[in-house]
Amino acid sequence: MNDLQRVLDEGVAKRQVPFVVAMTGTAAGVTFSGAAGEAAPGMAAAETTVFRIYSMSKAIGALAALMLIDRGRLTPDTPVADVLPAWNDLDVIDGWDGDEPRMRKPRTVATVHHLATHTSGIEYDSWSADTLRWLKVTGNPSVVTGRKAGLMGVLTSDPGTRWGYGPSTDWLGQVVEAVDGRRIDAFCREEIFDPLGMPDTVFEADAVADRLAQVSRRTSEGGFAPMRMGPPAQPEFYGMGHALFSTAPDYMRFLRMVLNGGALDDVRLLSPETAELMFADQMRGLTLRPMVSVDPRVTADLPLAPGPAPTHSFAFVRNEADVAGKRRAGSLGWAGICNTHYWIDPTTGIAAILMTQSLPFLEPGMVRLYGAFERAVYDGL
Repeated sequence: MNDLQRVLDEGVAKRQVPFVVAMTGTAAGVTFSGAAGEAAPGMAAAETTVFRIYSMSKAIGALAALMLIDRGRLTPDTPVADVLPAWNDLDVIDGWDGDEPRMRKPRTVATVHHLATHTSGIEYDSWSADTLRWLKVTGNPSVVTGRKAGLMGVLTSDPGTRWGYGPSTDWLGQVVEAVDGRRIDAFCREEIFDPLGMPDTVFEADAVADRLAQVSRRTSEGGFAPMRMGPPAQPEFYGMGHALFSTAPDYMRFLRMVLNGGALDDVRLLSPETAELMFADQMRGLTLRPMVSVDPRVTADLPLAPGPAPTHSFAFVRNEADVAGKRRAGSLGWAGICNTHYWIDPTTGIAAILMTQSLPFLEPGMVRLYGAFERAVYDGL
């Protein structure tokens, strides 16, 4: 595994990332752990480094919903509005008359399945020009502000008609709250984090502030400059699309549970039958489409690799073809906006994490490091 550490060291030395923490594992345990660089001034990157994991929260929100499905309290086809009537207040944007959006009612019914697979019709302003324009015209807050008004956005397509990346998991977390009765942070702590042994995965950073990494932005000179960024403290609601802080060892325990079909050590969170929803394509004939950035300061484009387009399980983006020298078909994964990344390869039996704290998302330095790390993981098998 020295080759993996070498990749990390070179990535920092070449200023591909400001710092990095990485880990690999199997269902049986951790197989590599490494770090390079300073996570904050005077603080070396380490296993204990805490990250704003943003959209890595989504898979945990999906797990929470799956646990209620397993218990017979939800189904994938439960209409969202049956649990959260406010969903019926969301309209579809159907074009523009000058600065006035043309709005209409959705032609299809949104379900829990649509929320979990990002086919509900609601999209982030980073990836949707219509959403960004609508927010500017209406003055409505973004969902990442933590204000409940941020949930009341706009649909850019009818539910079930196409994949569109957005706040669906924030709504899914609210579904869990409404059905279970506990606030989502309490549900996650009592039902997921405590049973799995994830003490550093939290919704509020106070307890881990001394280990919290600094976020940096890529400068025009090719270096990094510090910036302030993070989920809001004590929000009106915790969005399961973005709200969590975590560490590599904690998140690896979650990934190992997935690899093991819903169980880890002596703890089973999902039945094998329900756990299969995390692995299998749940898109019902739809596929992912290329994601074109509306705000290059925040994220680069996310093109699709050659070959069959990816799909989405109930919790993860799913590769439908082998990637030469890298992950196999059926692999699962996603990432957080500050360049925290992971994948799960059930065929090979491995999971991996590669995390820093930088913007833009998927900027070229991070992409090069990610490619070198993944290739080194598979070269070492």
